[in-house]
Amino acid sequence: MNKRRVVVTGLGLVTPVGIGVSDSWKNIIEGQSGISNITKFDPNSFASNFSSTIAGEVKNFDPKEYLNPKDVRRMDTFIQFGLVAAHEAFNDSGLEVSDANADRIGTCIGSGIGGINLIEKQAELLKAGGPRKISPFFVPGSIINMVAGNLSIALGLRGPNTSIVTACTSGTHSIGDASRMIEYGDADVMVAGGAEAAITPLTVAGFCSAKALSTRNDDPSTASRPWDVDRDGFVIGEGAGVMILEEMEHAKKRGAKIYCELSGYGMSADAHHITAPTVDGPKRSMLSAIKNAGINKNEIDYINAHGTSTPLGDLNETNAIKETFNDHAKNLVVNSTKSMTGHLLGGAGGIESVFTVLATHHQISPPTINIFNQDPECDLDYCANEAREMDIKAALKNNFGFGGTNGSLVFKKI
Repeated sequence: MNKRRVVVTGLGLVTPVGIGVSDSWKNIIEGQSGISNITKFDPNSFASNFSSTIAGEVKNFDPKEYLNPKDVRRMDTFIQFGLVAAHEAFNDSGLEVSDANADRIGTCIGSGIGGINLIEKQAELLKAGGPRKISPFFVPGSIINMVAGNLSIALGLRGPNTSIVTACTSGTHSIGDASRMIEYGDADVMVAGGAEAAITPLTVAGFCSAKALSTRNDDPSTASRPWDVDRDGFVIGEGAGVMILEEMEHAKKRGAKIYCELSGYGMSADAHHITAPTVDGPKRSMLSAIKNAGINKNEIDYINAHGTSTPLGDLNETNAIKETFNDHAKNLVVNSTKSMTGHLLGGAGGIESVFTVLATHHQISPPTINIFNQDPECDLDYCANEAREMDIKAALKNNFGFGGTNGSLVFKKI
């Protein structure tokens, strides 16, 4: 069976730098930071202090402007983010659902943590007032597959309806698995991506306890600084990124706008440690994606990296890129949009894949901001501090997650 080709025909974003693709992309290209002091809760109201009090929060988001107010009350914030991004992507694609095609359109939108905000609030109600205080919508309002589920119901999409949960690789794996469903004929169109809304006391406290977060609380906008010698941890973020994947001939037949082709998908496991990465795992993931794309590794021009701003992670990814591409590594432009958005955990692969598509479509690399003193051990071209117009014929997107799970995507210009 010949591999069916998959293209991107719609995009949607809810991010710390803007609501919607237009504002988010404009601010990313301009190098605007979306990181500030936490407002979702008061870090000073607890018995002991949080070591990190900064985050990439989505600003001025009123879900009732986009969704039915009755439904909003029954959904955790990550579902709201995911649905808003998905509806934008669907509208952008120009698709129309009918009885004739509904069985051939599916959803695959993942999350790493899911409805932790609702879980925490319901746990407080249970402790204060007992079981009768718990909302009957608690479970369907917090479980991870309900972005895909609610979207399927809202639009009448009767094709595959799935979600991927692989920590910080969830969004990338969701997009990759959705592309495979199209390649192998399970669907003609898939709505795919990732969403997260985990800026909560419990989540932030957990990452603080693990000493994973930046403690540069006095200067939030420069706290996320991938590949800088003074990087001290990641900054937690929230939001959603969703795209419409479509079989190429199906898209051409209806005259769809095509952003680029999703030509390759790779996965691997470190099989090493729950949090400490290896060079070998990411390398095999990248090579697998490039092989699946049917191109030579020297044809990759640009990488949207995982680039979390952690001392170990950034160096490890740099070394993995160098081992993957050998002499060609010095020709690559590598960037981390996490320098502006923070790390969206399971939503990272969603928004960053959309940014990778836009970079390929517009032929411009976003900057990696906050590189003030580049780590000499991280010696690649990270597009420091300013966006750069460039030829991008093929782009690679990486995400890696706890448990040693890795995912890579290849997007090609058409």
